Amino acid sequence: MEGQPQEQQHPKSRVVKVDSEESWYLFITQANNQGCPVFVHFGASWCVPSLAMNSFFEELALTYQDILFLVVDVDEVKGVASKMEVKAMPTFVLMRDGAVLDKIVGANPEEIRKRIDGFVQSFRRPNMVD
Repeated sequence: MEGQPQEQQHPKSRVVKVDSEESWYLFITQANNQGCPVFVHFGASWCVPSLAMNSFFEELALTYQDILFLVVDVDEVKGVASKMEVKAMPTFVLMRDGAVLDKIVGANPEEIRKRIDGFVQSFRRPNMVD
């Protein structure tokens, strides 16, 4: 069956590539059910700043293991990019319980790390175990 989320994960990567609107909704629903925050990198294969952020995004995923990290190519999954009102690349969206908590436009690793650190401090619960 095409579009199964398990097929999209790479063994050493904690970043999941969203390849369809169906898989987007599946990941978001699963994260909501588990109370897991989601951090999404909206980019495009033709956008150099977006591509340059890929390794940084992987690094974040290894650091913050209780957050689901998703990558969406705006050209491949246009409906999701449109619904999330992504107008420039790269755009990073922090979500929890289906709601957008923060949106960061542009490739600014220091600002992204600062905002995630602040968010993580506000949501960590003692019963969260990886």
